Amino acid sequence: MDPTRLESWTSGDAYEQFMGRWSRLVAREFVVWLDEGAGSCWLDVGCGSGALTRTVLQLASPAAVLGLDPSAGFVRTARRLTADNRAQFTQGDATALPCGAQTFDVAVSGLVLNFVPDVLQALAEFRRVLRPGGIAAAYVWDYAEGMQMLRYFWDAAAAVDPGGVALDEGERFPLCHPDTLAETFRSAGFDDVTVRPLVVETEFRDFDDFWDPFLGGQGAAPVYLMGLSEAQQVAIKERLSATLPASADGAIRLTTRAWAARGLAAKA
Repeated sequence: MDPTRLESWTSGDAYEQFMGRWSRLVAREFVVWLDEGAGSCWLDVGCGSGALTRTVLQLASPAAVLGLDPSAGFVRTARRLTADNRAQFTQGDATALPCGAQTFDVAVSGLVLNFVPDVLQALAEFRRVLRPGGIAAAYVWDYAEGMQMLRYFWDAAAAVDPGGVALDEGERFPLCHPDTLAETFRSAGFDDVTVRPLVVETEFRDFDDFWDPFLGGQGAAPVYLMGLSEAQQVAIKERLSATLPASADGAIRLTTRAWAARGLAAKA
């Protein structure tokens, strides 16, 4: 299977069930870390269903937030879920932002840079639209180790279908390593680059609460799973049921880690 075909991100509602509930938690950690003062203008690149935008609105007291996403479906979901007149959403490409130069105080991107074909071009666009001294920041899941929900899935998949190893995000996305992420921001021309982990708890009520979102067809793991035979799907499900650490009440408690980077646009 061509790995590029795995990245199906078109349905905001399906994404919410699969990943949105966890992305909201990590978005909160991210915005608190940035600690930007009130009254700033923010740009959220690859806003998806609007989880990061809504967190900015709740915690950072911005003057305005513009959310951009290439998917019309995500833009519709973000508009529906965000009842705040400080926020606007529109379709847009991370490598060609439809924004004027030096327009924003903060440009952010949550769980997106892995999927941008030219990350340095996207970060150059961040630099272009930021005012001097503005903040550019982004976070990505630590697919290789810290994103336990997907780590358990891909390890089970590899045991059933060894050919699936090459499709594992932990193998495909080197940007998810902190040193690589920091160097990418420095190469894009940002000053005072810092990187830190963002760790949140991910609790599932029971095995079905863990498994059912993988059937929604949004993201690499669900798309891959739907392409397997029924027998292979059942084998992965059974292996996961046997290996996930369930407590006596059936709940599955994991952690998930993202790496976040922050840099400053050069002052005039």
